Amino acid sequence: MIYLFQRILKLSGSYKRRIQAAFVFSFLKAVLAKMPICLAFFILSKFCDKTLTPADCGCTAAAMAAVVLGETLCQFFSDRLQSAAGYMMFAKKRLELGRHLRRLPMGYFTSGNIGKISSVLSTDMIFIEETVMSTLANMMSYLFSAVILAVFMLFFDIRLGVITILVSLTAAAAASRMNKVSLKEARKRQEQSESLTDAVLSFVEGIGIIKSYNLLGDKSRELTENFRKSKDQNLQFEKAMAPWQRGLNIIYAIGMTGLFGCSVMLQQTGEISLPYLCGLLLFLFDLFGPLKALYGEGSRLTVMNSCLDRIEAVLDEKELPDTGHEPIPAPKENQPEVEFQKVSFSYETKEVLRQLDFSMYPHTMTALVGPSGGGKSTIASLIARFWDTDQGKILIRGKNIKDLSLASLMDQISMVFQRVYLFQDTVYENISMGKPDASREEVYEAAKKARCYDFIMDLPNGFDTVIGEGGATLSGGEKQRISIARCILKDAPLIILDEATASVDVDNERYIQEAISELVKGKTLLVIAHRLNTIRAADQILVISQGQIVQRGTHEQLIMEDGIYRQYVRKRSRLA
Repeated sequence: MIYLFQRILKLSGSYKRRIQAAFVFSFLKAVLAKMPICLAFFILSKFCDKTLTPADCGCTAAAMAAVVLGETLCQFFSDRLQSAAGYMMFAKKRLELGRHLRRLPMGYFTSGNIGKISSVLSTDMIFIEETVMSTLANMMSYLFSAVILAVFMLFFDIRLGVITILVSLTAAAAASRMNKVSLKEARKRQEQSESLTDAVLSFVEGIGIIKSYNLLGDKSRELTENFRKSKDQNLQFEKAMAPWQRGLNIIYAIGMTGLFGCSVMLQQTGEISLPYLCGLLLFLFDLFGPLKALYGEGSRLTVMNSCLDRIEAVLDEKELPDTGHEPIPAPKENQPEVEFQKVSFSYETKEVLRQLDFSMYPHTMTALVGPSGGGKSTIASLIARFWDTDQGKILIRGKNIKDLSLASLMDQISMVFQRVYLFQDTVYENISMGKPDASREEVYEAAKKARCYDFIMDLPNGFDTVIGEGGATLSGGEKQRISIARCILKDAPLIILDEATASVDVDNERYIQEAISELVKGKTLLVIAHRLNTIRAADQILVISQGQIVQRGTHEQLIMEDGIYRQYVRKRSRLA
């Protein structure tokens, strides 16, 4: 258990002194908590000796009031120090986690870890800051009280002290075994909490598809099953702990019985007086109370340990290195804007790209086509350094992107995805993200170029209309045009379009094509698209299949070759 205390102190960082100060006040509180028994023993002794006076009663009453006031103040300062430290610690820890998540490769977020992140933020951290931190100093108080009472019994009578220590050590041994069981069960409990969070997120995010395919019953059963497992796991946790708690209570009962019997025997043999026996009995029934409370709260520390393991597991995920400091060079004549040199990349053990070589020159358009899963979107993601290459280099104006800071790299790139995400904020703020210091006129002009100014002005509050999270209150085409306005405002030299018109209707496609035409003026463009009218005008078309470039050239060149591209064009022509 001491290890668990040390672990939370290590986590506390700069707030360690506040928690240690809380421990001091808890120690004082533990001492003061036993003073009423001492005062009662004083009065009892006087009473038995028939020497009790009104002055004694008055002094004892004043001392009792002072003790209660002191104990209250110690409790106040202890709670204030430890609870405040807990909230401040985890406010800082959440910011640390946020900074860490920003630096993780995108693959981490697409590997089923969203539930883990949500569970860490909404369950693990909250449990520690609200449940553990508020009782940490109290647990130290119980520990101090147990030590103080054991020392008192030793001074009172060596035999009674030895019995007390033996009972305490036996309880500690049983509690140590109990904690091992608790650690194991707590880990299972928190893992199931993560699974439940993941299931809830999956159900909520997919509710549209679930309803449209009439799968509500099936998916509800999956979610219900997760709730059932969580209930069972919590019950299992309590069932696993119950025998140990009963065992500890039996140890305390045997210990108190032994001490009571020994005390009566000592009084009968005249080794202690009746007043001392009465005073001892006052201590006796509270003797193992602190240990009982301490080990009763111990399960919270074991759950905390599991929570800390999960928090640290996320924080230990390897970040993308961001040690580059070289500036983006100015463009040179006949120098590629982007260049892939023998680039290979794998998702864990699955190879996705193999020995890719190609160049994109300034103010040209490169189109990527080919079968799904061939690696087209991965190429775009590698340029933006969502992941790092396994082999080879990606150069921007002759500089390896690993030698550039991530911030300066992203200043050079604007990306328009098929799936647009807008934040729950005003339309104006969503567009101005492209250039936070832009004037209102610049934002309006970008919206006009993106062909979204008119429909924005028709919204209830125009540009100051707050849109739903993810852009839920707008159509797909409207969200797409707002995202293009954001990119136009950013005015980056390299534009990446990933299936930007794949899921919009014909009317919106016309507006989006006009908006894209404004966006790409004078820019270097990488397009991933399936529509012929999008890629016919490309300066070069790269046909990607199974992670390799199997064809390259213009539309006119590739249509003359027997290969994937000509088959693709014929198929699209038939569909049209």
